[in-house]
Amino acid sequence: MTLSPEKATLAATVHDRLRDELLRGDLPPGSKVHISETATRYGVSPSVLREALTRLAERGLVVAMPQRGFTVADLSVDALLDLTRARTLIEAMALRESIADGDLNWETDVLGGHHRLQRTPLTDADGIINPQWSVAHRQFHHALLAGGTSTRLTAIADGLRDCSDLYIHWSRALAHDDHRDAAAEHQQIADLTLARDADGAAAALVAHIERTTEALVGYANSAAKLGEASDRE
Repeated sequence: MTLSPEKATLAATVHDRLRDELLRGDLPPGSKVHISETATRYGVSPSVLREALTRLAERGLVVAMPQRGFTVADLSVDALLDLTRARTLIEAMALRESIADGDLNWETDVLGGHHRLQRTPLTDADGIINPQWSVAHRQFHHALLAGGTSTRLTAIADGLRDCSDLYIHWSRALAHDDHRDAAAEHQQIADLTLARDADGAAAALVAHIERTTEALVGYANSAAKLGEASDRE
């Protein structure tokens, strides 16, 4: 069913609000999204909410279950490792192409994207990742990979990174990887990229991606052990 322009705009607003809740960890991994209850809370119709959830499902933030509605994406170690492997292979390749093919405009975009990211606070007063930082983070990583001649490769990398948004936020909200110096990691990636050091930049980018995975795998394993201990009691 096609929504009217007014409802489509409302669905976009609900999409953004619900995405922020998901990224903050307000909705636990694997939990069911109750359509009626959530639609009432947002003051919208179920059809508008379903449209917003469908868009979130396209980005991997929620999962559409046939005849059962929607659930928040689960924290699956296997799925996370698979996504991480795909990201490290694709993004490292795209970054190497950017370094080989990127022109002055690309360098300027990388510099500007990095400057914006460094000047945007990572968290808000409650210690939650700042939505503006998320936007700047996405733009910086896109700029890094946009210098190559293959727009399709860049688009694939962007899509994989979109699917990792939830994991990036969960690494702080759930795994509490608060001692990470993300700013230093981004600085190193930017410096090596602009120095046209393809090997060094690719290695730094891969390490940056894998750090999030390591934190979440550690959290998932600890949670599993706690669950097993609780079951034995």
